[in-house]
Amino acid sequence: MKNKTNWWLILGLLIITALIGVFVPSGLAEQDYSNMNAGDTAWMLTATALVLLMTPGLAFFYGGMIQSRNIISTMLQSYIAMGIVSVLWVVVGFSIAFGDSIGPEGVGLFGNPLTYFMFRGVGGGTHPDLAPTFPFAVFAMFQLKFAIITPALITGSFAGRVRFRAYMLFMCLFIVFIYAPLAHWTWHPNGFLRNWGVLDFAGGTVVHMSAGFAALAGAIFLGRRKDANKEFKPANIPYILLGAGMLWFGWFGFNAGSALAANEVAASALVNTNTASAAAMLTWIFYDAAQGKKPSAVGAAIGLVVGLVAITPAACFVNVGASIFIGVIAAIISNYAITLRTKSKLDDTLDVFPAHGMGGITGMILTAVFANEVGLIHGETNTFLYHLLALVIVGIFTFGGSMFLYKITDLIVPMRISPHGEKIGLDLSQHEESYNFVYSDEH
Repeated sequence: MKNKTNWWLILGLLIITALIGVFVPSGLAEQDYSNMNAGDTAWMLTATALVLLMTPGLAFFYGGMIQSRNIISTMLQSYIAMGIVSVLWVVVGFSIAFGDSIGPEGVGLFGNPLTYFMFRGVGGGTHPDLAPTFPFAVFAMFQLKFAIITPALITGSFAGRVRFRAYMLFMCLFIVFIYAPLAHWTWHPNGFLRNWGVLDFAGGTVVHMSAGFAALAGAIFLGRRKDANKEFKPANIPYILLGAGMLWFGWFGFNAGSALAANEVAASALVNTNTASAAAMLTWIFYDAAQGKKPSAVGAAIGLVVGLVAITPAACFVNVGASIFIGVIAAIISNYAITLRTKSKLDDTLDVFPAHGMGGITGMILTAVFANEVGLIHGETNTFLYHLLALVIVGIFTFGGSMFLYKITDLIVPMRISPHGEKIGLDLSQHEESYNFVYSDEH
């Protein structure tokens, strides 16, 4: 009965949100269309769609890696992010990320939640700072797709042992209190990291480092699975390859779209993205083989994703030669980090921190090394030192903040599934569904 009451409460909140939306004025009377560029608009619409495709890609990527009894739940945790974050972004998330900056000049901390409340003022016109040549609404939706995939990335760390309702609550808290402020620091014209000169072209810090550190906190907070000592085989390797391919495809929107125009910057980002991913995939396979392992499809998939992660902050700031180096180094570091993780007591189920966290950290540091004109190889130290400082700040904020939000969530809805629910799998215990098409009465 209590469970039904909780779901009625959640439904009630959604209905109230819908009613509020009816009565909030659109604020679209003052729209500027004078600088609209059809080419930029077409490219940003395409890039937005490409980035959304990455989340279903992640669902297949993670779903193929987990045990068969948890495939559906793991995939659904990515899909539900598309629903929850989309609504939350319209209500308040976009405002906190890109609304009127709260904080001193050049030291913005977060956006005013009321600036674009319910997408008020977000329409077909341009924005002088954020979307100068294409509709501001497209910019808002493009940024939404980044916000969607970030909590979905986290789920791999606690796959197989998290309560679905608790995860949904944590996702809301994470977007409002961690992701959106971090996006403001990094990408808003008044954000303090941006004004320090910290370079994050497409989300190495905002997306991958934040997800990586939150994943590390989640693995620690939820503890080890009951069968964590038992090695399990991936349930569906073709799913992993399909997901990795969708991620690679969608990542061209992720990185090249962050140029916010159909121009040479987008072209450079696209070239570097593909090259780094290819280099990382090859490095992963060769590194495994050099250690006596056979080249594997799973290794190739993980390697190419690590390359995509690492090049993300640097995508338009480095030349193509540096992108090869970034892909190679990131693959070796992440591969070794996974080896260390397997020897530790940390139960990061799908190695989110070693892959996305360490990939993001590597990419952030190497961006400051190779960035055109301001990188360490050009004799400049300022950007490199600020990147190291940002690494510390972002790490503490995202790890500590996520740990606090896990505790808050756990007080409201217990996060860890029951031992029996974990044993029979989340597909049956949380969703009454089965990948094997066998529905058990044991629960």
